[in-house]
Amino acid sequence: MPYLLISTQIRLEVGPTMVGDEHSDPHLMSILGATKRTTLGNNFCEYYVNDAPRLVLDKLESLGYRVVSMTGVGQTLVWCLHRE
Repeated sequence: MPYLLISTQIRLEVGPTMVGDEHSDPHLMSILGATKRTTLGNNFCEYYVNDAPRLVLDKLESLGYRVVSMTGVGQTLVWCLHRE
């Protein structure tokens, strides 16, 4: 999977960070130390780590990912990363 979205709520910029959905690469999620969970009311799973986004971005850079774009959506910060 060459593209990856990570996000966090603005008030939680020290973590946790959402690092993938239920279709994400399990090996990558394991490397990041992510756990899969379902939020009450959702019918899908997401992977989370307790790390701040900065630490997650550092880990992903060491794995060959580069930030393509970053934006704020309401109270959420979102980064799009790509790996060649």
